Amino acid sequence: MAQSLVGAGFAVKGKFTVGSQRVQVVVDLPLFGAFTYLSHFDVIPGQRVAVPFGKRQLCGVAVTGIPPEGLPDSQLKAIEQVFDGLPPLPADFLALTEFAAAYYHYPLGPTLFTALPTGLREARDIIPADERPFGLSDQGQLAQPPARQRARLALWQALCDGPLTQEQARQVTPQAGKILADWLAEGLVLRVAAEKPALQLGSAPQLNADQQAALDALLAQPGGFQPWLLHGITGSGKTEVYLQHIAHSLAAGQQVLVLVPEINLTPQLVERFIQRFPATRIAVQHSQLAEGERLRNWLDAWQGRADIVIGTRLSVFTPMPRLGLIVVDEEHDGSFKQQDGLRYHARDLAIWRAHRAGLPIILGSATPSLETVANVEAGRYRQLKLSQRAHGAAKLPQVRLVDTRRAKLTEGLSDPVIKALAVRLERREMSLVFINRRGFAPVLACSDCGWTSGCPRCSTRLVLHLLERKLRCHHCGWEEAVPHACPECGAPDIKPLGEGTQRLESALGRLFPTARILRIDRDTTQRKQAWEEIYRQVHAGEVDMLVGTQMLAKGHDFGTLSLVTVLNADGGLYSADYRASERLFAQLTQVAGRAGRADAPGEVLVQTQWPDHPLYQALVAHDFDGFAASLLQERRQAAFPPSVHQALLRADATELAQATAFLTQVRNQVQNIAAGVLISGPAPALMVRLANRERAQLVLECANRQQLHQFLDQLPPLLDQLARQYGRGLRWSLDVDPQEM
Repeated sequence: MAQSLVGAGFAVKGKFTVGSQRVQVVVDLPLFGAFTYLSHFDVIPGQRVAVPFGKRQLCGVAVTGIPPEGLPDSQLKAIEQVFDGLPPLPADFLALTEFAAAYYHYPLGPTLFTALPTGLREARDIIPADERPFGLSDQGQLAQPPARQRARLALWQALCDGPLTQEQARQVTPQAGKILADWLAEGLVLRVAAEKPALQLGSAPQLNADQQAALDALLAQPGGFQPWLLHGITGSGKTEVYLQHIAHSLAAGQQVLVLVPEINLTPQLVERFIQRFPATRIAVQHSQLAEGERLRNWLDAWQGRADIVIGTRLSVFTPMPRLGLIVVDEEHDGSFKQQDGLRYHARDLAIWRAHRAGLPIILGSATPSLETVANVEAGRYRQLKLSQRAHGAAKLPQVRLVDTRRAKLTEGLSDPVIKALAVRLERREMSLVFINRRGFAPVLACSDCGWTSGCPRCSTRLVLHLLERKLRCHHCGWEEAVPHACPECGAPDIKPLGEGTQRLESALGRLFPTARILRIDRDTTQRKQAWEEIYRQVHAGEVDMLVGTQMLAKGHDFGTLSLVTVLNADGGLYSADYRASERLFAQLTQVAGRAGRADAPGEVLVQTQWPDHPLYQALVAHDFDGFAASLLQERRQAAFPPSVHQALLRADATELAQATAFLTQVRNQVQNIAAGVLISGPAPALMVRLANRERAQLVLECANRQQLHQFLDQLPPLLDQLARQYGRGLRWSLDVDPQEM
């Protein structure tokens, strides 16, 4: 429902028109609905405006909507400025944000502003630099060449050969900026339309039979919306199929959006795209970019200068006027789901965007999500399979299980693993030791009293980071110095328990003193160019062993890697989260797939206490289809997604009792409107305490998606009303299609 702002008085700037209109405006505040303002200039949906809000001035965006009746002009404030340095935000961008706000039951204002680069969220105009090249005007072509001024003469002669961009002009003379400004004022040069370079293609490898069949099927599809699952084993050449399909889209004058789950996948992928499309403008979008660069790339995509956008989940909102194809690589990856604020899933929004625009979308994975598998089974998506590796000699690695109940462990490593690492070191082949935790060890512990290094703000443990001599919480960021003695009993004998990447790196250094070991985790990849340096070292043959966490399980091609060893994999087997086994199988399949991509055959050793578990047996057999079928059957029997639709209502407060009381009150009040919706709980979250707040949740499930959303539509006003009884110390959130329990 639209809301009004009481007050009067305004200062107008910009294009004034006779009379006034009422405009619906959203702002970046957690409030549902739009706000009604008066405007004394023309405002159309999508325009950014400056509006008074209380004692502040905020950036707002005009949206469609009918202003409420019965409000006199005297009760409305007026828009203070219309920012017209850029065109209004396009209709398809507004439609996508409106859908996201409605589907995820999140206020439209914060949804829209989440989708914008930071520079466009501020109450200031953005006037983009004119990037059109300079050319001689008719007057300039008739003018006499500049005499006795070497820099001006050189630039004039260069312009006689054709238009120059600002950068090209600076290469002629560093004084180009001043000279061109003078000549523009004198009418000797003018801005000319930039000629789009012809599509250039770098060399492409010959496709194998599977790849060619997949590409033929994609290209044979008539225009219109069509979701494709490109289900290829690890190393099967899915990216090459993307590239060759993208070449056809570019040749047709279309733009292409490529979504990847992690920032660390973009450097390697971007390099391949640059080599294949050397004259094509490629815009990269992810959170590590400087704000100015991100804004430039976003504007280049919106204004059609960039033909390819490669980015992480937020890139799904990037406006692209000639969009003809969307690719979602590693579509199963949980990183596509935002876990706070607007809890959207980029893959699902990409599918909606493709449907609305009537264009194809390719979902690529070696381990598709069960939601995608179910959509294939239902006939909503079409599946293409790549069942052999793209490199002629490469085969899927052999997976062997090491039973740690019977094996002797040295520094957490079994004898078979140590021997296999030694063999690869002798052959000068690369190995990867995979452990799903970073830091030196999971916890510090006291052998006298049993104290462990717990986080004071969360229901989890602090991890030892030896190099910095810090204990750090990987959930809330709490840090403290390593104690010299047990804080509980004072005993000096406190030791690390378990393995972390730092401790494993140290252990491998002791076992293999000549080995060149490279640790890859969040701590070692925070610098902007970290991944470029990692790839350089690996491809230069400067690394014998990689030690890493889950970020190594995603999409990387390390060439000569022939051995993967997996430690501590069992944690996901018996989790309270029903998605844990799906995630574990995908993770192990992906990390195993790093091995044997070149000529050397690959081998994978998995240390486990449960070698007979069906998950590990499916991993040994490389049987994703069988494992997925069994999981889908379990989900149907238990009435879990994707056989039902789910949302979580979460509440957090300084005390769990307060969050639970709020959710109990909600459940009691909505039971009568919850026809067809099963409400379970409240129950504590799997991690109860996070950042000094305690969390509980209600699980909301329904077999019918539309029925669930009709129920969710009614919740926000009630939740706000009930939450006021608990003061500002209580917060609530809705998570639609949750990926984490």
